[in-house]
Amino acid sequence: VQLQASGGGLVQAGGYLRVSCVVSGRTFTSYVMAWFRQAPGKEREFVAAISRVSSTTKYADSVKGRFTISRDNAKNTVYLQMNSLKPEDTAVYYCAADGSSVVTTPTYDYHYWGQGTLVTVSS
Repeated sequence: VQLQASGGGLVQAGGYLRVSCVVSGRTFTSYVMAWFRQAPGKEREFVAAISRVSSTTKYADSVKGRFTISRDNAKNTVYLQMNSLKPEDTAVYYCAADGSSVVTTPTYDYHYWGQGTLVTVSS
């Protein structure tokens, strides 16, 4: 399974950005998908996750109401729409996949990872 994240960049505070992750190698609908992020000097943290058929989503409290996770199973792609961005959202954003049927938040539950895409929010 290969995950390829893209769409990061530099944006001003209050702006928006959408990152994407294309999955290849196995049936996309076999996976719960998630986004994590890691800021410099900090541990990787959960951002959002979505179930196989988009019926369930979970968000970190820090992004709830500002970020939206979605997936397009026809395109083998998961998205993270990020609105009202803050400087503290600056991080490398990683997409991750897990073959279970349960939407979870711990990093260790996800067995496949993309390479990350950098999001920088300037103040």
